[in-house]
Amino acid sequence: MQSTTVMTGASRGIGRVAAEHILRESPDTHLLVVARGLAGARLAAELGSGGRAVSHVQADLSSLESVRSAVAEIRDRLECGVLPPLRGFVGNAGVQYTNALTEGPEGLESTFTVNVLANHLFVRLLQDCFAVPARIVITSSDTHFGDFKHNMGMVPGPVWQLPEVLARTGAFPEPDSTSAGRTAYSTSKLAAIHLVHEYARRLPAGVDVVAYNPGFVPGTGLARNAGPVSRFAMRRILPLMALTPFATGRAAAGRYLADIVLGLTEASTGSYVDRERTARSSEESYDPLRERELWDAVERFTAVHAA
Repeated sequence: MQSTTVMTGASRGIGRVAAEHILRESPDTHLLVVARGLAGARLAAELGSGGRAVSHVQADLSSLESVRSAVAEIRDRLECGVLPPLRGFVGNAGVQYTNALTEGPEGLESTFTVNVLANHLFVRLLQDCFAVPARIVITSSDTHFGDFKHNMGMVPGPVWQLPEVLARTGAFPEPDSTSAGRTAYSTSKLAAIHLVHEYARRLPAGVDVVAYNPGFVPGTGLARNAGPVSRFAMRRILPLMALTPFATGRAAAGRYLADIVLGLTEASTGSYVDRERTARSSEESYDPLRERELWDAVERFTAVHAA
């Protein structure tokens, strides 16, 4: 049976591997990729070679209005039958900045916007379009644990604050520093897991939602906003760590993501999948009161765009 899966972050890294794997293993899937500018058309053409069903919509995930416009176009295509029934959404796009001062068009901090609010707006605006059974997968990170075991000291752990603070620039000490930017990243990934738990409580029956942790994956595009030294290390030095137990190779991480999307990895709604198996996320990530507070806040932040 033909179905549509919408995917962000398919242009490079584990997302590109996952997209290719999904299309190869599930020929009935129509993959709709979300990307900025002309990149979406190129990506769709490349992934669609050999007659595979791939299309694209344009969106800048740092702009909630751009996300709203993209979802409106997706809904139109679904309603008029251009796309087969929607059964999947993959929120794989993510950013990490070298500061906590980068601001998007709506005046919100960009890490929080891309890693949290953009996914939330996709989920909320598409939730009544899903044909069950359906699965939503949100890419998280084990940086949300905040300990040496999970990130080898490369990324500071999350520093939770009121969502109204996290959504604004300057939320962390020395906000113009790389450390603050990385703290914004790990905190946004903790927020993503909180919302997965809340989605599991609120989404319609048959629409499952899962958080996916690929582990440390060297050689992806996550460091594209870093300085030249960091980018060089990510491209040339850290990929060697993929040969050790401390890291996950890009091909393996992409395949794990695809398997979750395709339902080949067993995971109940609200689960946290660490690479290829379900696991517990950090103890801090299980906080129903914080999750409801975050839900209320992101609903306020996105309300004008979700209307």
